[in-house]
Amino acid sequence: MAEQQPPELHRTSTVENGPFCTARCTCGWRGPARRARSKARDDAAHHVTQPM
Repeated sequence: MAEQQPPELHRTSTVENGPFCTARCTCGWRGPARRARSKARDDAAHHVTQPM
């Protein structure tokens, strides 16, 4: 019988590029560039609860 793998967890991080911050996920998702780090973190939190 084949082993069942658990669903891949979404692990997010933020990356800064000049004055912008972008949320990214291990699944390949990327959020929009934001000037506020808090907005990028909010984007990441929303992605984890509602994967796109």
